[in-house]
Amino acid sequence: MCGPEADEMRVLICGMLMLAGLSRVGSCGGRKEAAPEPKAVAAAQDTVAATRDIVGFDRNDYPGDDAMAGLKKQFAYTGYWLTPPPGETANGWHGKRAVLRGQGYGFLVLANGRLDKEIKASKLSPAELGKQDAAKAVAAAKTEGFPAATIIFLDQEEGGRLLEEQAGYLFGWTEAVATTGFRPGVYGSGQPLPDGPGATITTIQDIREHVAKNHLHTIAIWAYQDACAPKGPSPGCTVQPPSRNASGTPDVTVWQYAQSPRRPDLTQSCTATYETDGNCYAPGVPGLMLDMNVAGSTDPSAGR
Repeated sequence: MCGPEADEMRVLICGMLMLAGLSRVGSCGGRKEAAPEPKAVAAAQDTVAATRDIVGFDRNDYPGDDAMAGLKKQFAYTGYWLTPPPGETANGWHGKRAVLRGQGYGFLVLANGRLDKEIKASKLSPAELGKQDAAKAVAAAKTEGFPAATIIFLDQEEGGRLLEEQAGYLFGWTEAVATTGFRPGVYGSGQPLPDGPGATITTIQDIREHVAKNHLHTIAIWAYQDACAPKGPSPGCTVQPPSRNASGTPDVTVWQYAQSPRRPDLTQSCTATYETDGNCYAPGVPGLMLDMNVAGSTDPSAGR
């Protein structure tokens, strides 16, 4: 980052480091002092970032080291699969954390969840299946080198109110992760769906009701809601991040506001922001379809 925006960021970071006693006036001005610890700088950067809306992306397939280096010019953080993504048998992200961390990325760490038909077909109870998958996700996070307290998001693809077996699986997973030192999160729908006469429900709303009713561990929320006006709040495919507060779901850690491919029934009014093939691409990076996200941190999973 360069120019006035970079100068503003440097001033904010320096100010926070001085307040924390980690720097003196000279180190942020003309007189040189010993450089503050990298961890202190990173903490100050994230605190400053928390007051802003920071754009990042995710995608199922790893695009290659060179492509990721190019994408870093526009994005602060990236999704990072611990397991094969939905519909896949292999995981191209495996072993790439050190490379991406070196490139300056923060992380959205996620693990694939089970579809309802898979939960029903299992010989295990939904809760036991969730615990088993949680153990695999945590083991993968440790293998990849993610630190304790990293948020791992469970990919809950199916929207609407959770069925009984879906709830058993999801909360079996989140509660198991919470006992390991890592923190549980859920990637789920913030799109309202019919829920009886004159009523609607979102997956995230239902999850939060379960947590409150059953006194479960706190779950970080990564909500997807790509519907454009008048059906939803999304601005469509743009690298100019909207405010997380506009997502329609309060207190989200991350809002996914654009998907590839777009959902035609929900994105009619912002069609022009997508390519003609229906996908979302970063400007200047053709051929790499992305999902766009906004967060209040350059490292939403605290996985750096």
